[in-house]
Amino acid sequence: MRSSTTWKSSALLWLLLVFLAGLILCPLITVFAKAVIIDGRLDLYQAWSIIADSENLQTIANSMLLGVSVVLCSTLIAAPTAYFLSRTQVGRHKWLDILFMVPFMTPPYIASMGWILFMQKRGLFQQLFPATGSFSERFFSFGGLVLVMSLHVFPFLMTILKNAMLNIPASLEESGAVFGAGFTLRLRKIFAPLLTGNYAIGVLLVFVKTLSEYGTPYTLGRRIGFYVFTTDIHRYSTTAPIDFGRSASLSSILVCICMGMWLLQNYITSKRTYRLVSGKGSRPAQHKLSRGGLALAWGWVALVILVAIGIPYFSIIATSLINLRGYGLAPGNFTLAHYMELFTTPKSLDAIKNSVFLAVSSATICSVLGTAVVLAVRRARGRLGKVVEGVSLLPEMLPGIVLIIGIMLFWNAIYKLLPLYNTIGIMVLAYVVLYLPYTVQYVTSAFTQINDNLVQAGRTFGGSPAYVFRRVTLPMISKGIVAGWMMIFIIAFRELVTASLIAPPNTLVVSTYINREFEQGSVSLGMAMAVLCVLITTGTLLVMNALTERKGRG
Repeated sequence: MRSSTTWKSSALLWLLLVFLAGLILCPLITVFAKAVIIDGRLDLYQAWSIIADSENLQTIANSMLLGVSVVLCSTLIAAPTAYFLSRTQVGRHKWLDILFMVPFMTPPYIASMGWILFMQKRGLFQQLFPATGSFSERFFSFGGLVLVMSLHVFPFLMTILKNAMLNIPASLEESGAVFGAGFTLRLRKIFAPLLTGNYAIGVLLVFVKTLSEYGTPYTLGRRIGFYVFTTDIHRYSTTAPIDFGRSASLSSILVCICMGMWLLQNYITSKRTYRLVSGKGSRPAQHKLSRGGLALAWGWVALVILVAIGIPYFSIIATSLINLRGYGLAPGNFTLAHYMELFTTPKSLDAIKNSVFLAVSSATICSVLGTAVVLAVRRARGRLGKVVEGVSLLPEMLPGIVLIIGIMLFWNAIYKLLPLYNTIGIMVLAYVVLYLPYTVQYVTSAFTQINDNLVQAGRTFGGSPAYVFRRVTLPMISKGIVAGWMMIFIIAFRELVTASLIAPPNTLVVSTYINREFEQGSVSLGMAMAVLCVLITTGTLLVMNALTERKGRG
């Protein structure tokens, strides 16, 4: 009986491995093959000459400079914010934690468009402050690009640093103070070293996300003539003359850099991580600020909220309500007509329907496939389960645009065998590949809270494996499945790079609709769709959270 169960488990694992290899590994291998195989033969010299081209070298240099600059700028924003929220009385206001997640929940290209509308010539800033002249137009520079990208990713770094600061017990700092160390010395000798491992995790995450980001470099970077990996990969793949060789070469370099950064992160965290949480009780240090210090802390928090949330959202909402752009913010020049047009024009309705279909279908498929992967891996013994789990999580470590290029090349190559390319189905497949790790991680997290004795008890009392799964396991992991589904729906609904690369002709989704209207001059209509996009994704998050909490109480 046991050997039969083991055989079935191994067969399921091999089936999943073959399926995941077709979804993830084959497209990735195709990218590397396209980079080194020229005209049907292996040609490393030609591949190297493509990489060493001056234009591509400039792209690589731009990307690395942007990544480092965003890391530094994000640190300047995140470190003080994390300190105020974790070590002072400002942290008592828990609504700030939710508010600081808004930049992450905002699609980067939408926030970038908001900044463009605010700072451009005759933009909202010049309308509000006409005496400043052309001062706002200086925003369109490398510094402006760094700022906008930093405002999107700093919540990652802030959250990591905040949680790390909360875990540093007060006794360590108090010991330093007893031995005569002042605040600056304690900060340098005690506080900073204990944060090194966590800071390394946050920094490398920010760096990789910056290199992989497409929306902001596409909307703002192109405007200032600053091209990076993602924009050049997209340009070589979509603009005549199409050159998939160059696209694949840049994609290969991007993958190698990102994988190298992940390995560096693992090395640093293994060497510079301190275990501060033990069985002994401890209390976090709290520095009670004076009135002046508290005013400074709240001033900083308010400034970050204004810059990260207030300005882009003011621009987006105000622009969506403006009737005639030439009159700007003039009284009487506001209307809801653009929102009415979204629900009466077939083009916009089709974009919304397509986005809902893609988000629901990909989230559902990911939930089923990801749950199957976790179940099979947890029942497995040996390395095969680890391999299956590793392949399923691989898309999380790779830039999305590289996987999309691989999917384009691979499925185009087997079009005669499986004519999926250039259909809506290829978009669903791409979304499943990109977002499968979310389900795997959420369901795995839910599984860690289940005691194996519960499953064994169900089997002891005669329950079949299917019955035990339906009545014991599934109810207990349902929160993880729902959380993964919700996250995939939110991200897939607003996704830009996949839709812009592999959407069938005349197929619009919300993101490409916004981008097209923005570029073609119908800015108010595009921003109305952007507001609707944010409302739908935020509403979905709130509804799912409410349902999950109600189910938990029940």
